[in-house]
Amino acid sequence: MDALDLVPFGYAVPDEADAAPALKVAQKFGVPQSKVTGAVTYGGHGEAMAVFASQAKIDGKPFYQMGLSAEEFEQIKHDTIQGGSAIIKLRGRSSFQSPAYNAVKMIEAAMGGQKFTWPAGCYVNNGTYKNVMMAMPSVIDERGVHFCDPAGTATEIADLQKSYEHLCKMRDEIITLGIIPPVADWKKVNSNL
Repeated sequence: MDALDLVPFGYAVPDEADAAPALKVAQKFGVPQSKVTGAVTYGGHGEAMAVFASQAKIDGKPFYQMGLSAEEFEQIKHDTIQGGSAIIKLRGRSSFQSPAYNAVKMIEAAMGGQKFTWPAGCYVNNGTYKNVMMAMPSVIDERGVHFCDPAGTATEIADLQKSYEHLCKMRDEIITLGIIPPVADWKKVNSNL
């Protein structure tokens, strides 16, 4: 089976980095992580991820009303982006528990179970982003992966654009290396694209 055979359904493997914005905000304000909603990452993973917090709420109160300084918010963004690296440094390896757990939850959703509503890596080819796998606001259910463009501030959208450009560069590099076929040939490999 070719890797592109999986693309029409999409993939998603959230891990600690995806939950990091909520965790960092919860730690900052001394609330349980479950009380933080709408703090997510989109785009690529790691250094290129875009942190979205403009829709975040802390125990129902909008994040922007919590009195966080620009420096404190930048630290939360930095800690979020560096979250995966911090886990590797602490554990001496990458995480596998959260991705494995979420992979099971995604499979359950695809088989008709509870919908999976975390940001998920999706094959995106719309008016804004072309021929790329990137994390987007999504729902996984028995009909597949459904996504939309994220809502955010001009800065968040600009960060997502940078992440998209980084992903396109990586895609183009692996095409050049012959690891995957050129974009123009993708429909030959998978007619669902």
